Amino acid sequence: MGVVSAVLLVLITILLPPIGVYIVAGCGADLLINICLTLLGYLPGHIHAFYLEYVYYDRREQAREGRFTAARAPGVYSDHVQSGGQGYGTIVQPTQ
Repeated sequence: MGVVSAVLLVLITILLPPIGVYIVAGCGADLLINICLTLLGYLPGHIHAFYLEYVYYDRREQAREGRFTAARAPGVYSDHVQSGGQGYGTIVQPTQ
């Protein structure tokens, strides 16, 4: 995802936080939590959605630089977000 995709994701998340979470984390516990938080109040849904997106892009950048941390981010249940979109919890080592 480039800068344009990230900006589009942020705009979608501002309008409807659960759709932004669905794009990043897929259908799972994180989406259910975000829907509940959005129904309880629009601001908690936004905070949760932007936190998931931050973790996703941070882990993606760490994986790109080759310095991925093994610790799981607290409150994130999606393996896709935890790994930064790098497969199912695994990181493929680049060939040299």
